[in-house]
Amino acid sequence: MKKVVVSGMIGNALEWYDYALYAQFVPIIAKHFFPESDLAEVMAMAVFAAGFFVRPLGAVVFGNIGDRFGRRIALVIGILTMAVPTAAIGLLPSYETIGISATIILAIIRLVQGFSLGGEFSGCIAYIVEHSPPEQRGIAGSAAFVSMCLGMLLGTLTAVSMSLIMSQEALVSWGWRIPFIAGLFIGLVGLYIRMNLSESPLYKAAKANKKLSSAPVSETIKYHWPQLLMAIAIYITVTAPFYTSTVYIETFMNKLGYTKSESSIVGSIILITMIIVLPISAKISDKIGRRPVLLSGAIAIMVLSYPMIAVLGELDFISAIFSQIVLATAVAFYMGPVPAVLVEMFPTKVRFTGVALSYNLSAAVFGGTAPMVAMLLERATGNKFAIGYYLFILAMFTLYTLRSFQETVNNSLADKEAI
Repeated sequence: MKKVVVSGMIGNALEWYDYALYAQFVPIIAKHFFPESDLAEVMAMAVFAAGFFVRPLGAVVFGNIGDRFGRRIALVIGILTMAVPTAAIGLLPSYETIGISATIILAIIRLVQGFSLGGEFSGCIAYIVEHSPPEQRGIAGSAAFVSMCLGMLLGTLTAVSMSLIMSQEALVSWGWRIPFIAGLFIGLVGLYIRMNLSESPLYKAAKANKKLSSAPVSETIKYHWPQLLMAIAIYITVTAPFYTSTVYIETFMNKLGYTKSESSIVGSIILITMIIVLPISAKISDKIGRRPVLLSGAIAIMVLSYPMIAVLGELDFISAIFSQIVLATAVAFYMGPVPAVLVEMFPTKVRFTGVALSYNLSAAVFGGTAPMVAMLLERATGNKFAIGYYLFILAMFTLYTLRSFQETVNNSLADKEAI
């Protein structure tokens, strides 16, 4: 079980490590791979965001592989299609060297990474939870979210460390490439571990009993659409608050007037808070059930989103830290049991696909767009903190749909093979 969890965490951490690195180095990436312009950074972020839109496609492809040929092979392909492109960013010649080809290749790399993330993260969730004892499915599944936060924290701290130990000139010239290239070695370690893993026991049993689906995507949509819609609704209140708290918050704080170091510290504290709270919340859900934790978490996000974001307007660093710890605790408490919930909602023969589609559709529509929505709401309302209302509305929608959510903590994953 430890080997299973570690293999999943390394793969996830690598993906989110790259995610954080790109976000931290956007000004440098814009300088190297885009024509000189006032819009260079905007274009760099647009290329970054493009990866979100191919994630549902990755969900379809990897879902087919994972449900038809096995979780293990899907995870092996997933880590390869993330590790190689991550290193490729560090090795890619600049715009000054190869012209517009550099921009195009960078965009292709980001699309491949988004495609990979469409299957890797959800596959990892299914694989880990299928291996875990029934009474530990919640805390085992939370390892996927913990590794996501660890990867983002590692990427952020790596970027900050590089800026401290190198001169600005060296960092901009070539130093920024080192962390991306190092991602290849992280990926190779994860690949080695995954190559030596056994297949999920539930998947092997379904295969032996000839219970696999030949068309998992169409079968999920045709026969399991109620579970799919419920899973999407549940994940909405993971993805939008998470991206707001971990991606948009630093940019938002800088706009308000906080220094770069202050916003980076708050961003790191948010991730550390989530790393601590996620397994606690998941463990509680193993004891008392998923539904009470989801309900209380959604209510907490509804109540706290706007006021905790509005506190940032006071421009007091200590208050900013406290408010974001409170909001991160609420978000992480809701998130803790979600990986186990998604796995428990679908039968083995379409589980990979069901988890992948629900996760990636939510992330593509509500997660990747959260920073953009925040900016649009601010412009439309004149309220700097309007993103808090947006999170309130999404949490309220999820809370409403949870009225019809059936408790899954006692579901037998093996029994679902016959569905």
